[in-house]
Amino acid sequence: MTEDRILRTSRTLPFPPQDIYGAFASADLLASWWGPEGFSNTFDVFEFTAGGRWQFVMHGPDGKDYANESFFEELVPDAKIVIHHDCPPNFKLTVELTPASEGTLLTWEQVFEDAETAQAVKQRAGSANEQNIDRLTQVLSEAAQ
Repeated sequence: MTEDRILRTSRTLPFPPQDIYGAFASADLLASWWGPEGFSNTFDVFEFTAGGRWQFVMHGPDGKDYANESFFEELVPDAKIVIHHDCPPNFKLTVELTPASEGTLLTWEQVFEDAETAQAVKQRAGSANEQNIDRLTQVLSEAAQ
């Protein structure tokens, strides 16, 4: 696999792995933080089990709706989430949660079918994954208060 097909980011978050995993496992929490700044979500199907479907619409700040279809390939409680995004742009997202002294090291890796798609998404979405993690951090901070 070539690196030019991969978008990867990682960050240590000040929360235990089970809290971060829980923010994926709860449809209400996930809908509140999934996506870049300015986006909201409506979930049509959310089956948080291995092989379960996830169909939703992301509502953009531009007023457009973006239909998404995915399935959960692998779920390891408090450790790993693998999601297949089954509509363009197709990719496999692997989120790994590793306990760290300051909380949890979150590693977020998207693997695309080809380098052209990966680079196009990188150009268009840029810091979207970082914004997604920012929103996750904010939701977890609010929940901890």
